[in-house]
Amino acid sequence: MSDFVLETKNLGISFGGLKAVQDVNLKIKKNEIYGLIGPNGAGKTTVFNMLTGVYQPTTGTFFLNGEELKGNTQEKINHKGIARTFQNIRLFNNMTVVRNVMVGLHSAPEFKCTLLESLLRLPRHFRVEREMRERAKELLEIFGLLDERNHLAYNLPYGKQRRLEIARALATSPKLLLLDEPAAGMNPQETAELMDMIRFVRDHFDMTILLIEHDMSLVSGICDRLTVLNFGVTLAEGDVTTVLNNPDVVKAYLGD
Repeated sequence: MSDFVLETKNLGISFGGLKAVQDVNLKIKKNEIYGLIGPNGAGKTTVFNMLTGVYQPTTGTFFLNGEELKGNTQEKINHKGIARTFQNIRLFNNMTVVRNVMVGLHSAPEFKCTLLESLLRLPRHFRVEREMRERAKELLEIFGLLDERNHLAYNLPYGKQRRLEIARALATSPKLLLLDEPAAGMNPQETAELMDMIRFVRDHFDMTILLIEHDMSLVSGICDRLTVLNFGVTLAEGDVTTVLNNPDVVKAYLGD
């Protein structure tokens, strides 16, 4: 077993000869809340896309608990234990809240049905459906969404949609949760509540979290360590205070 939940080694990708990201080396320990920050266009979401199989790295590789995952599909990487949310919330808007979480549960081995069982609506199909619904309701209760379980997802206010997206990601039982700008569009009160929720997820689910965020109050208030990207390369890394006071980091965000 590796000392790190996530480790990347010289991770990079090029598009048509343009090096979008190069030589990213992350080492994230169990239960850390780790921040990946940088100006717009720095390559942060591209890193997330490589870690989740949306893009295949052209250089380097990455490991989850010591197991190399480069080259795997998005589904396989999710089954291995990496889940994510998106900067632009991606819910099944015309499904109920509880159904959105049940979608995340479908990949769990204990909720698997054969095609025949599902097509013929055999007893196991209905038993698994009931068990999935109960598990989804447990997750919704944890996130304060149980009362809205039968509402359509698009009817939830913005902050609750964020919570639902995180609940759905956690339904896949990940070892590493990637949060892409979770505070985007939130007011200060919602951001404060989000910080509490991220800490709760780390503690209650024994979770390791890697997040992209532009809200520096959230970053400084919640992250254990940081890596800063700029133009696709690592500009600084280390503890939060040292990184945020690094003159090169200040310059990258604020200019001369």
